[in-house]
Amino acid sequence: MLRRERFHGRRAAVIENGALRVTVLEGGGHIAAVTDRASGISPLWVPPWPSIEPAAFGPEHHARYGAGADGRLLAGIMGHNLCLDIFGGPSAEEAAAGLTAHGEGSVATYVIEDSDRDLVMRAELPLAQLRVERRLTLADDVVQVTETIENLAAIDRPIGWTEHVTLGPPFLEPGVTEFRASATRSQVFEGTFGVGDYLAPGAAFDWPEAPLAAGGHVSLARLPAAASSSAYTAHLMDQARPEAFFVAYAPRHRLAFGYAWRTTDFPWMGIWEENHSRSQPPWSGETLTRGMEFGVSPIPESRREMVERRRLFGVPTYRWLAARQQVSVAYAIVCRRAEAIPEEIVLPA
Repeated sequence: MLRRERFHGRRAAVIENGALRVTVLEGGGHIAAVTDRASGISPLWVPPWPSIEPAAFGPEHHARYGAGADGRLLAGIMGHNLCLDIFGGPSAEEAAAGLTAHGEGSVATYVIEDSDRDLVMRAELPLAQLRVERRLTLADDVVQVTETIENLAAIDRPIGWTEHVTLGPPFLEPGVTEFRASATRSQVFEGTFGVGDYLAPGAAFDWPEAPLAAGGHVSLARLPAAASSSAYTAHLMDQARPEAFFVAYAPRHRLAFGYAWRTTDFPWMGIWEENHSRSQPPWSGETLTRGMEFGVSPIPESRREMVERRRLFGVPTYRWLAARQQVSVAYAIVCRRAEAIPEEIVLPA
């Protein structure tokens, strides 16, 4: 049964069973926590700064969250947010019209309710002219998610659509946390991603051995142990597999956490690393994260850049959403005790 409560000062709803407690936020619709009840640990990131409802954000009153199109997003971001219908920043014209970084899907106010033992979240995105529904079902140590996007406009349109999953402490530990994924061809972000960049910009490689800017390689299968670092890498999921996955493992807590999805729904995964490198508000050098962001686009960039890129490694970098049509995807979240990192995560039958 759905329960209403506060989570880090935010309006939230909770569903739980004997294995997991799942917390979602009204503001932004984020899956804020997937908590293993035995250990009390959620692998998802909670920012170190105070969180507010996105609808309450005003740049003149909330400068602590930074200026620009990402202020509203950063004021309320937590855990797993939905990037829709862009993955990246808006154009100058879109920002002037009110569009925020990663689109309205991450800042809209969602209606949350029970429906046949499921938790259902719904929101309308007026600027993007989209309607969103997300349905969560708990079964033992698995959260099954169905997400439906409806185009309310009378035009076919290219969209970005990314599940922005971000991990944080205490699950995440430098030099300790392990990762596996069904990734293949990969590329480092082409420009400067952050002041702590350590990978060779724009370099192509095969998962998980990423080229270092200083020469040599580093495995992305383990979180780096550096005191400060930043990076973004794009990864094509194995096109020969009907299902894609990533899994992260915290040896200290013997806890495995991962997602599985259909490869045709989301062919790309981006890995975002922020390790105490961003000094500007609200980061203030205090944040350790790793984002495992799977979606229809490989690189966070503007809509125009996404469309003009068109393909990477021969695979499209966006998807079409037809006029007045809807599209549904399904994915699963797994959080379970384990003595070692699992070989893979699979969708429930």
